[in-house]
Amino acid sequence: MSDTQTTARRGLMLVLSSPSGAGKTTISRAVLEAERANGLSLSISATTRARRPSEMQGVHYHFMSEHDFLTKQKAGDFLEWAEVHGNFYATPREEVEQALSEGRDVLFDIDWQGAAQIREAARDDLVSVFILPPDAPSLRERLERRAEDDGATIKRRLANARTEIQHWDEYDHVIVNYDLEESVKEVLAILHAARTSAKRQTGLAAGVAKISADLKAME
Repeated sequence: MSDTQTTARRGLMLVLSSPSGAGKTTISRAVLEAERANGLSLSISATTRARRPSEMQGVHYHFMSEHDFLTKQKAGDFLEWAEVHGNFYATPREEVEQALSEGRDVLFDIDWQGAAQIREAARDDLVSVFILPPDAPSLRERLERRAEDDGATIKRRLANARTEIQHWDEYDHVIVNYDLEESVKEVLAILHAARTSAKRQTGLAAGVAKISADLKAME
């Protein structure tokens, strides 16, 4: 069995979701840094949300007008889309599908609405993880410490968190983010296990057939 046969596989979509402030973005960045050399890339979402001072166009998001967003949405250019906190978010379809077909994994930092759409559209390619905060006070503290939202926005995010956390049981895996380093290790373990899924390793059938033929020839 050749190396190509044993390693050929279809890429996967690793989806991380959580209420705002629970840590999914920080965990996503750490996982991406650890696995970049192995071909993991971050799905860059399109959004109509205003760009924060710390964000760069095309790096953190594809920032666009609501008109442009809705035009692309109607054209079917998004794998998933959702309205969150009064803004639109979406995943460009073409670049994700190309990565999966080339055996590369794509990391998603999206909310439960987007995850539900991906689950419906491409369940076999999806590995989903929901990140929970240890408790409500911790969530509020993290939002306030981030210092990127005003008081009204923080209050709205906390209210929305009550709805968001009810969707934990729709995910393949759930991690309570008590400790950032441990949470990152748990996500990496999930990713590594998912890569060895029999259905995802497209080169196995040919490799096993060759081993079988060679064994028969040895009889």
